[in-house]
Amino acid sequence: MNKTRIGAAGLAVTISLTTLLLFCSSAAAQSAKAEGLITGRTGDTMTIQTPDASKVVVMLTDSTQVAQVVGAFRARRKTMSMAALIPGLQVKVDGSYNQQNQLVATSITFKGNDLEDAMKIQAGMAPAKEQIQQNEQELAAQKAALERQQAEMLQQQQQMKEAQDKIDANKAAIEAANKRFGQLDDYNILDEVTVYFANGKVKVDPKYIPQLMDLAKKAESVNGYVIQVKGYASAVGSASLNQKLSDDRANNVSNVLIQQAHVPLTRMLAPGAMGESNQIGNDKTAEGQAQNRRVVVRLLQSKGIAGV
Repeated sequence: MNKTRIGAAGLAVTISLTTLLLFCSSAAAQSAKAEGLITGRTGDTMTIQTPDASKVVVMLTDSTQVAQVVGAFRARRKTMSMAALIPGLQVKVDGSYNQQNQLVATSITFKGNDLEDAMKIQAGMAPAKEQIQQNEQELAAQKAALERQQAEMLQQQQQMKEAQDKIDANKAAIEAANKRFGQLDDYNILDEVTVYFANGKVKVDPKYIPQLMDLAKKAESVNGYVIQVKGYASAVGSASLNQKLSDDRANNVSNVLIQQAHVPLTRMLAPGAMGESNQIGNDKTAEGQAQNRRVVVRLLQSKGIAGV
């Protein structure tokens, strides 16, 4: 009797272990990695182009961890804002596929000065060459078939003309689609707020809060919007100090939008510290210096999304 019970218990343990192994294997099969260049950001998703020229759409969540690999041996990680994920940045993605077979990122990393380099790049998405070549081949084949029919059966000229008109319409539609696809990272400026700062100051004057809140409210009605924040400084003083001032100003304005206006992180582009660049006022006058101590906030929408 005891041997029977022991045998049954062993069988139960074996079945449990087998079930656990099958479950672990199934879970592991859902994990995924991807590496490539960010070619587009639209709200809670981003598109990366992998070394084999394929494109992967990655979903971002509030729990997605973003880090920059730093140090001589790249052994340390610096936690970064999700706003750092901008077009032109080379990244590595770790995540898993959900039930809709979408890659959901759990962690995203990038190396060294890649973020600084990416901010200088005018990122754009070009139509896939393979798709264009395929479309051209299809159009050429259709045109050749129509020309043969015209030579063989003159009585069908009217039908051939209708077919040719259809081909021309298809070609125009393809060209329009390619143009629209190529404009995904070309933005329309829908609104703009400029925040000015006193000399050497980085705190946001409360009088600008209502303007920033209004811009954030307007953004809620815009499909696929993103908000760009760029900080500037006058050329008075050292360049290194002015660079830091522009960085602090941009970050403080971004914090107002995130913390008070409740703009999601996925809708914010990385704050840009422009230092003494793009002077709009004469730095030899007090009035010109005041114009240069600023942060420019823009509400943007991709022309590809807007259809413009």
